[in-house]
Amino acid sequence: MHENESTAHKVGSSLNAHQGAAAFLARERPTRVLNVRRKTTLKRPRPAGAAETAKAENRICEMQVRICKALANTTRLRMLDLLGKKAYTVSGLQAELGVPLANVSVQLATLRSAGVVVTEKKGRQVYCSLALPEVRQACHFIRQVLKAQVRKTQSLHI
Repeated sequence: MHENESTAHKVGSSLNAHQGAAAFLARERPTRVLNVRRKTTLKRPRPAGAAETAKAENRICEMQVRICKALANTTRLRMLDLLGKKAYTVSGLQAELGVPLANVSVQLATLRSAGVVVTEKKGRQVYCSLALPEVRQACHFIRQVLKAQVRKTQSLHI
């Protein structure tokens, strides 16, 4: 083969390869659409179903039972009545109620576990107060119901 022919052959091959690549790229191909699901990090709130609503109602009822049990004691009711007026130290409650300090501590623990009373330590003193103002309102409402019951029973005996 002649030297020029081999160079021409090489140039021709490279042109054909280049043209072939251009033709390949220019050729229309069907586009493929991929369905890709994206994971979201935030969950959308969904409406509560009947089972979830019933579960929430049961939880509320259990909490209500715990509070009602905490209110089912004369000493604890007297404590709540005092704490509805102002915050007291544990020793101040003991002096007002006239009961042993150990009894005050036990009754406060019951009220705290029910979420009705909160305590805060300042230095050597422990201050007690109502957890929420609604506790005072609830106690007042119960007292009003009881007074209405007394009035009703008195009016029936007349």
